[in-house]
Amino acid sequence: MNNIKNSLFYITVIGGFTALIYWLISIGPSLEVGRGIVPKSIESNHWNDFLHSMVDNLQHPLAILLAQIVTIILAARLFGWIFRKIGQPSVIGEMIAGIVLGPSLVGMYFPEFSALLFPEASLGNLQFLSQIGLIFFMFVIGMELDLKVLKNKAHDAVVISHASIVIPFALGLTLAYFIYPVFAPMGVEFSSFGLFLGIAMSITAFPVLARIVQEREMQKTKLGTIAITCAAADDITAWCILAVVIAIVKAGSFTSALYVIGLAILYVIVMLKIVRPFLKRVGDLNSTRESLNKPVVAIFFITLLFSAYLSELIGIHALFGAFLAGAIMPENNKFRNIFIEKVEDVSIIVLLPLFFVFTGLRTQIGLLNDPYLWKITAIIIAVAVVGKFFGSAFAAKFVGQSWKDSLAIGALMNTRGLMELVVLNIGYDLGVLSTEIFTMMVIMALVTTFMTGPALDFIDFIFKNKATIIPEEISNKSKYKILFSFSTPEKGKKLLKIANSLVKKQPENSIVTGLHLSLSTEIHSFGVKDHERKMLTPVIKESERLEQNMVSVFKVTNDINTDIVDTANHGDYDLLLIGLGQSIFEGTLLGKILGFTTQIVNPDRLIDKFTGKEGLFENSPFDESTRHIIAKSKMPVGIFIDKDFEEIDQVFIPIFNKDDIFLLEYAKKLINNNGSQITVLDAIGEVKNSRDMQETIRSIEQIAPNHIMIMHDRIVKKEFLDHQNLMIISLESWKYIIDADTNWLVDVSSVLIIKS
Repeated sequence: MNNIKNSLFYITVIGGFTALIYWLISIGPSLEVGRGIVPKSIESNHWNDFLHSMVDNLQHPLAILLAQIVTIILAARLFGWIFRKIGQPSVIGEMIAGIVLGPSLVGMYFPEFSALLFPEASLGNLQFLSQIGLIFFMFVIGMELDLKVLKNKAHDAVVISHASIVIPFALGLTLAYFIYPVFAPMGVEFSSFGLFLGIAMSITAFPVLARIVQEREMQKTKLGTIAITCAAADDITAWCILAVVIAIVKAGSFTSALYVIGLAILYVIVMLKIVRPFLKRVGDLNSTRESLNKPVVAIFFITLLFSAYLSELIGIHALFGAFLAGAIMPENNKFRNIFIEKVEDVSIIVLLPLFFVFTGLRTQIGLLNDPYLWKITAIIIAVAVVGKFFGSAFAAKFVGQSWKDSLAIGALMNTRGLMELVVLNIGYDLGVLSTEIFTMMVIMALVTTFMTGPALDFIDFIFKNKATIIPEEISNKSKYKILFSFSTPEKGKKLLKIANSLVKKQPENSIVTGLHLSLSTEIHSFGVKDHERKMLTPVIKESERLEQNMVSVFKVTNDINTDIVDTANHGDYDLLLIGLGQSIFEGTLLGKILGFTTQIVNPDRLIDKFTGKEGLFENSPFDESTRHIIAKSKMPVGIFIDKDFEEIDQVFIPIFNKDDIFLLEYAKKLINNNGSQITVLDAIGEVKNSRDMQETIRSIEQIAPNHIMIMHDRIVKKEFLDHQNLMIISLESWKYIIDADTNWLVDVSSVLIIKS
């Protein structure tokens, strides 16, 4: 009945109002009389009208801009992927993509296509969008820096950093003196030309350097720490110098520049002393994804845009304001990472490639059509490398670094990348750099960035280092090796206690390794050493208390689960221990198991469930990370569920099928090494019916009488379970129990689930 009623309503309303629309359209032309409207000829060519309409649509500024963005993103992704494949940072590929789409390649060989895609009239829109992308990018760069590093880790790093600025700056100014008469634009003073050439030689690309350090796993080394700290100090110093240079160039005279510099200093003080504490308070109150709502995000974006606007108004460029706004963001790493995620996707994937292409449109390699011009380009590259590479290296050697580390620091600090393009574009916009010099300097930026990876490989080749993180004895297959991976020091100490109980009396024939992995997105590059100390020190102290020799391994990674598996498999370990948190199981059966409710255990309820049934791994309560580790590991894996675990004196081992016999090997280790009391629950009569299990238990009794007992009771009471420190159960039996949806495990203590 309702369907008929709805159909009638639909036909009446839609049909009636459609008829009204048609009638109005039909009589409407009568109103056009006297309004100068020429009626269309019946014989007009509709196909030509359609084509003209399409051409008009294609030439609309918005259509051109969207076509440019799509083309640029595709080219940037393609070239970025290619250069990643050959071991270079993707930013190199994106820079090359910009040059390829510009007049140096596409414009030269496909001029019609270039004129269609990048008409002169559209470049203004492209420039403004690319500037917005740069503002957001500089904001991210500011957030990735840590102002505290200059207080806590200055020392050698600041000496190296400032030497790596002053030396190339002086060489750049010297070079400017010789090439000014030929290459400086008309009407540009030597001071402006020389200062810009000097600052262009001095810049280091902090984001590219940080990415190289991370990819080469150098964050926790002294070399990596110094390099990142140097780059941070370099960025802060260079941008301050650049602001002063821009002020001098824009002001026109030194006296006028002093007013600009004075305003800039006042602006920086206000940002540091007033705005920064306010943002810190907002950030402390909203440091989670849930609390970081749209009004809060709006506060930070308004701060960014207002800071960029003020710095542009003062005369030191909007990018300096964006950089400073990022630097004064709340220092909470979790907050910064959440906010960076919000900004990075649009700014780096969509808007930033526009800047590369806009730079490429200005880069005209075809202008360098004379051997003399290429000779000047080579001299510029040589001056840049000598000043930055060797300047940084000699400064590092002077403050006490080894030759290998000194040269590596020089290679890293010589990386210019995107930051160089930013400086060059500012100089070009101000009219200080000619098109020829701009093109030469872009080539220099590409060469010095491209050479970083090969230079580091060559330095490693010359100074071969055979030292490894994990001692050589770990590869000894005759020893029983346990690897435990922990997320917090507390979990690490408990996993260590379990490992110690399995090998305590066999120090010569066993190796215990503690592994902590931290996500690179959750830890600041500057804080790697401090974080390593914070995570490992409590566990190391616990190993000393237990008198357990332990190898500690710390690593910053992008994929914790894969690295755990790789470390375990490549180290040829005999047992991998991992921990699970209680909180992830709240509200589930496992949550009840970990709770404190009172029940009587009745194994009879499970017998029918287990008979002839396969365990369903996909129905287990483990999260995806744990399932990945279990599935990919080649050795036994112990999954530890903590419920106020302290000691391992009383151990409860339920047996549900004949394959659980391997658990008795762990019982034997606990008895021999820790003197533990083991109670084996013959849950459904498997022990009673298995000769192999009975013989294994008898062999244990002969060596350690009164340390193992078999329980055949069909009802296990709470009083018994209250005295057990740990339950050890096989993964297959655990799956069965969870699938059976029973409460019989409610009162068990901490659990160690072992995959054989």
